[in-house]
Amino acid sequence: MAINVRQVIDTDENEWSRLYAGYRSFYKLDGDPRAVHTTWAWVSNAQHGFIGLVATLDDVVVGLANLRRFARPSTAAIGLYLDDLFTDPDSRGAGVATALLHEAAAIAAREGANVVRWITAADNAAARGVYDKVATATPWVTYDMKPSPAR
Repeated sequence: MAINVRQVIDTDENEWSRLYAGYRSFYKLDGDPRAVHTTWAWVSNAQHGFIGLVATLDDVVVGLANLRRFARPSTAAIGLYLDDLFTDPDSRGAGVATALLHEAAAIAAREGANVVRWITAADNAAARGVYDKVATATPWVTYDMKPSPAR
């Protein structure tokens, strides 16, 4: 069983949506179908610099990766940010996530980007085991700020 990674196509919508809903559930996000639909529109139409990838096994979509381009002023370069990576639970351990990450790195190389960056939950040991084989964890701490009116 060879894993094939490619960009999303219109006919992937149902399987991609199923996987993305699984991703949202894994991270305990609500089952908001609007969020799934909106993200599919962004990914499938390359809006906001998105690149949507899927991994297939025997022509069945078993994984997804959503990347987007971002400017890196500190290095005067472009990077790729991996927003979402998810493998169908029945296909875990088959190398799906690794194949998606390798394709992300190849896209970065083709586009002249100088990094592929992502975050994950500190307690996501299974994913971190994969990530530690292909990337280097950084010492940076992530913050989120809610939008608010100017003071």
